[in-house]
Amino acid sequence: MLFSPNAKINIGLYVTAERPDGYHDIETLFYPLPLCDVLEMVPATDRAGVAGCRLDLYGHTLEGPAEDNLCVKAYRLLQADFNLPPVDMALVKLIPAGGGLGGGSSDATATLKGLNTLFDLGLSEVQLEAYAGRLGSDCAFFVRNEPAIGRGRGELLTPFSLSLKGYYMVLAVPSDHVSTAEAYRGIASRRPQRPLEEMLRLPVTAWPGVIENDFERTVFSHHPEIAALKEAFYRAGAVYASMTGSGAGVYGLFRKENDLASRLAGVRLAKGFWL
Repeated sequence: MLFSPNAKINIGLYVTAERPDGYHDIETLFYPLPLCDVLEMVPATDRAGVAGCRLDLYGHTLEGPAEDNLCVKAYRLLQADFNLPPVDMALVKLIPAGGGLGGGSSDATATLKGLNTLFDLGLSEVQLEAYAGRLGSDCAFFVRNEPAIGRGRGELLTPFSLSLKGYYMVLAVPSDHVSTAEAYRGIASRRPQRPLEEMLRLPVTAWPGVIENDFERTVFSHHPEIAALKEAFYRAGAVYASMTGSGAGVYGLFRKENDLASRLAGVRLAKGFWL
């Protein structure tokens, strides 16, 4: 079976409170993108009597053993409850890691959904969201994969009607990696001055200076090249531009097709596409 785990962006991202468990509460809008990895999953017929899964990785991969990949962890999570047969998986990473695009989370959730289908486990979307929430803060979003306000660690989701259809997006992920720990360093918790839902209902042209990503304050101060990307988007005519997640990816929304992606240098990914 073939699956296409897609990326996401954050529209607005506010760190609203510190939690006693060491995490932070956030408030954000998750929005799906038509930028996908490729995941193949098949029963391992050549490994009779051998439990577990085998994962082959290709493309934009991070260093480290495959056993640490979220797809493997997703398999193990369901294996503990359903005694799954062995499977072979191949993952082609086209979504760069460390870009704030949720590629790893999307891959993990696609694994849960794929295993649910492949072995007819009968898990509902609510049950899949519960499993996904145990794998990562934004994994649950990819179960329904529709625009949603995320609160708590990102796993508390409220569907939100928003369409960016007709906008041309330029997406850029610079070569510098921004760790989550680095992005959170120096963050001061706050709540947005207006409800996020209210701000999102404004015209997109009114979003600049209103809908913000709190991580830009800390990330831009240490990575001026990422701040420069956002500025370049606005100079090129973007109606709204922002960093996504805790970085390092930056996106811009345009009313018409823009060749900015072809002129960006020093990025792992720079592409434009219609939403």
